[in-house]
Amino acid sequence: MKFNPQEWKEKSHQNFEGTWHEGPSVVTPPGEDKKYPRLRYTRAHAHPIFETINRLREIYLSMGFDEIENPVIVEENEIYRQFGPEAMAVLDRVFYVGGLPRPNVGIARAQLDAINAILKKPMPAPTEEKLRETLHAYKKSEIDGDELTHELAKVLDTDDGNVVHILDSVFPEFKSLAPESSRNTLRSHMTSGWFMTLGSIWEKTPLPIKLFSVDRCFRREQAEGPTRLMAYHSASCVVAGDDVTLEDGKAISEALLSAFGYEDFRFQPDEKRSKYYMPDSQTEVYAKHPVHGWVEVATFGMYSPSALGEYGVGIPVMNLGLGVERLAMIAYNATDIRQLSYPQFFPRQVSDRELARAVHLKAEPVTIEGKVIAQAIAAAGAANAAAQGPCSFEAYKGSLLGAQVTVTVEETEANAKLLGPACANEIFAHDGNILGVPDAEKWKDVRENGVHTGITYLAAASAFAAAEIEQAARCKKGTLVQVKMAKHPSDINLKIDDYAVRAITDNKKKIDVRGPVFVSVKSVIGE
Repeated sequence: MKFNPQEWKEKSHQNFEGTWHEGPSVVTPPGEDKKYPRLRYTRAHAHPIFETINRLREIYLSMGFDEIENPVIVEENEIYRQFGPEAMAVLDRVFYVGGLPRPNVGIARAQLDAINAILKKPMPAPTEEKLRETLHAYKKSEIDGDELTHELAKVLDTDDGNVVHILDSVFPEFKSLAPESSRNTLRSHMTSGWFMTLGSIWEKTPLPIKLFSVDRCFRREQAEGPTRLMAYHSASCVVAGDDVTLEDGKAISEALLSAFGYEDFRFQPDEKRSKYYMPDSQTEVYAKHPVHGWVEVATFGMYSPSALGEYGVGIPVMNLGLGVERLAMIAYNATDIRQLSYPQFFPRQVSDRELARAVHLKAEPVTIEGKVIAQAIAAAGAANAAAQGPCSFEAYKGSLLGAQVTVTVEETEANAKLLGPACANEIFAHDGNILGVPDAEKWKDVRENGVHTGITYLAAASAFAAAEIEQAARCKKGTLVQVKMAKHPSDINLKIDDYAVRAITDNKKKIDVRGPVFVSVKSVIGE
């Protein structure tokens, strides 16, 4: 069930332990049809990035490349070995791996008294000593950080929630910790791992060696943009052997891109000239994007013997790296790599067909007779819509839930038509909007190019009237149902799924179902 996050945040700050124990109260108990094995999850939509990754993996495997996993965490000295004098410039673009130091927590009498106050009981001397030993073991990394709360709970013979309260209020050292960097880095180029891998296997594997890996890399960009991310996927490969040349890079690029259906690409020298490549071998591969034009999707080159020599590798190596996200932009006709990768942080793009599916009737009759009555009301109203009041037209006479019911559509006022002009309006989803429109030239585009929900104002109002008549008949009573001016969907018995409403507002679209409906339906028992 839905809950107020702000309310729970405030309650948690006031009483964390008590609020934590109340957590299950927000979970709606499942009905029998919502329990396993009746509850099932069926196939859904794949993420475009990972769909592209799967396709790339299949293509590489079909080309005879073996798949491996390269190290993600790379020591700083490996960058110096690979890049030589330009290593410092490269390291400016990497993320260093840091962590929090282990605090040296002192336990004086004041801390012990504060703990006793939280526990509401005095702590025996052996427990005090055991507490000091546990915190010291944590300092020496004999106890992992995610085990500390549980270990202290055992020592103090209390609940984990009390230990969290103690750490928060008695030991400020934990909150004042600042992260410290190590000399380890997150891989910014798949190349960092390839040198390490090749150095380990090149003399132990039949030549030529053909390997690929599709995995994340991390680059400390100044800012992310439509074609740049700080965390991205590289589909990288190496070919190592006596006769490997730059021509292998061109052939592999064409094989990969053509498998995606793209023949419009080109090669050009890369001006960056990374030092781990041979001079004049670094080559960019561009593919045509419908919005951004020529987009760089890959780079290949021959590894420098100087860099290979650092790892004891004595054969030529061609390396190619392909940007998965940029290739996916082309495949999915996306305009922003950020939105393609993380659509959950952007306004959701909902198709008109999805919007049409999100429009429902708020109330409907449940019995067969009730459904017949709804159809009869709509038919009688449509047939006599222009009749001048006062007037009354019988729509249904028969049995309903054990009672004899007569249903009429009526207008009691003089010089007023039986139905208001908006009764004939129909609900369409068009260009991200939900609109109620008449059959008029002004709305031709909506009616021809929009998605019809299959709902008219009259049908929605008739279903509402039939549901009310049905409910009254259960009590053997008649009723009068009136639907007047529509301003909101609920006024004409419509409900729209929350996600669709949010998508409409996020994308600055609209829901417009206004109009004069003015239909009156009466039911009488026993006549």
